[in-house]
Amino acid sequence: MVKLGMEYTKLKDKILIKDCSDFNALHILECGQVFTYSKKANESYDVFSKDKYAQVNKMDDGYEIVTNDVDYFENYFDLKTDYSKIKNILVNKYKIADAVNFGYGIRILKQDILEVIIGFIISSNNNIERIKKTMAKIREFGANMGSYYAFPNLEQLQKITEQDYAKMGAGYRAKYLVEVAKQLTQVNLLDTYSWSTSKLKEWLLSLMGVGPKVADCILLFGYSRGDSFPVDTWIEKVYIDLFGKTVSRNVMSKNLIEYFGDLSGYAQQYLFYFKRSTEKNK
Repeated sequence: MVKLGMEYTKLKDKILIKDCSDFNALHILECGQVFTYSKKANESYDVFSKDKYAQVNKMDDGYEIVTNDVDYFENYFDLKTDYSKIKNILVNKYKIADAVNFGYGIRILKQDILEVIIGFIISSNNNIERIKKTMAKIREFGANMGSYYAFPNLEQLQKITEQDYAKMGAGYRAKYLVEVAKQLTQVNLLDTYSWSTSKLKEWLLSLMGVGPKVADCILLFGYSRGDSFPVDTWIEKVYIDLFGKTVSRNVMSKNLIEYFGDLSGYAQQYLFYFKRSTEKNK
């Protein structure tokens, strides 16, 4: 039994989560941070990352994460982080209780950086279902794992042509993906994890098809940089709610990071998910 804000049990082939106050699969997987999953019945999901696979099943008394690599998915779902503590600070210090309570089960995933870069380039001016379909087709260029495909490594990605990407539904982003596969060979991706956030953002902005919002998404969802705050249409609305005025998106991001500090990334996810979900349903 592990108790670090949330109780869960690691077994040989699964993780059992009984306390769901800080874990909700729908919140985690459908808050816009990941595109490599498919939804099944009853809030259960198939989740793919690198060459790994897990079934996340909703049970009467919580969730089970069924996988042959429990250590990987313990890290992937960030289970060791105390989200109850984070939420308490966001509620009591920053007064965003409505957003935190609405998305109480969100956890920021520890995703593979290559998948995140490719996924968020595809995400530009796109919708989640189309992004997911394109990412699933890209996986078919990776290793055959039996019942699923691994995400292609960089060498395999370089074999995918612009025409291939176009057939997958990447649209105008197809040429970006081909060029980025070349650009990524110029660095050791493992080395980039040690770079400062400012250096990382400068490098990310040099990649074809990566603008400020996509760069911030990669920083948050690929590098777990809490001092990043992606700004889109929904966060623009949030900004006006918080500060009563509008400025450029770059200034919004800067001001929001100054306001929320090291918890910026967490605040962004709760606020984004709440605003998008509630405004769309009006």
